[in-house]
Amino acid sequence: MMRRRDLLKGLAAASLVATVGRGAAAEDPVEGDADVEYLLVQNAEGVVLQDGRLTLKGVAPHTLYFSDRPDRIVGRTTTKAYVDHWSVGKNNFAADPPNAVLAILHGSEPQDVVVVLQNPRLEGANLVYDVEVLDGSDTAAGGASSLFIDVIGRPATPLSVAGVHRRERRRVTRAVVR
Repeated sequence: MMRRRDLLKGLAAASLVATVGRGAAAEDPVEGDADVEYLLVQNAEGVVLQDGRLTLKGVAPHTLYFSDRPDRIVGRTTTKAYVDHWSVGKNNFAADPPNAVLAILHGSEPQDVVVVLQNPRLEGANLVYDVEVLDGSDTAAGGASSLFIDVIGRPATPLSVAGVHRRERRRVTRAVVR
């Protein structure tokens, strides 16, 4: 019998392969080429979001990362290393917190929440963030989940979550002004 987590991981892997094709593995996205933009994915067995706190229950021991073309780099780093590197380097997440989309499998209906991630910490098998909800419910819970973390180093790029929300805000502002 396939568990939901295995199904979600399989779907994430399939979409990753379809998106980036065959890529070379990199040792560490934080230490890599400054011109390469990485997206990160964290999978968990369950999730709870409430009171400005996001808990990924039973978080996977590795955080996936990948880059877009032309580099097509794909790899894994330990989730512990990801947390340890949070405030390292010039364009670190502590100085400029990333946006992320939390995709939760809850019954037959998926639920998505866009958040700003801050202050990650491992608490046993769980990864906990302080969050600001940008879009979606500020309380949520469910089973298997994936957290898709925005571009490292360039959160203002047009295809980043921040870029999409910035364009959306501009459109709303223009519509209101007219």
